[in-house]
Amino acid sequence: MTIAAVVLAAGASRRLGRPKQNIVLDGETLLQRTVRLALDAGLSPIFVVVRKATDCVEVAPSPNLIIVVSQEADEGIASSIRCGIKAAAGYNPAGAVMLACDQPALRAVHLRALVEDQHRLTASAYGGSLGVPAYFPAGLFSSLLQLRGDTGARSLLKNAHAIAAEELSLDIDTEDDLRIARALFETADGP
Repeated sequence: MTIAAVVLAAGASRRLGRPKQNIVLDGETLLQRTVRLALDAGLSPIFVVVRKATDCVEVAPSPNLIIVVSQEADEGIASSIRCGIKAAAGYNPAGAVMLACDQPALRAVHLRALVEDQHRLTASAYGGSLGVPAYFPAGLFSSLLQLRGDTGARSLLKNAHAIAAEELSLDIDTEDDLRIARALFETADGP
């Protein structure tokens, strides 16, 4: 049975002032990088939830990649979660890994660790809390579809199995975050 990925890329990026999924870091956009890591981890299909189809740059074509437009993106992250999970549920996966596209320290090995037990809710632990990426078994899809507003799935993760990943506490929300990410993750011979 497959495990889907739901990449949340429909946020307004208000603090950054431009779509973060299109920011180039070490030669690829944050969205391209996240999709590549999901593919490298063996997740399939990969659902990329966007605000509008023109918000995302092209990602490498793959029969396992599906772009989903969140018609209610202004509501907040819950609408993107519902949109991605509803699309994923149609493929009957064992579960889905929920990902943001703004965590430059994410690695495929971490995604594989999240799904080692396909029956267990598993979150990433960093910054003193549990968050994404997180794996949700299909039995929790109905709970994800009930989420509303801009709070995400954190309430569902409070008792999740946790995998430590302190490096994921760096996410790109501001220009300062982007400068830090570039200093840490761009190679000297990169663009």
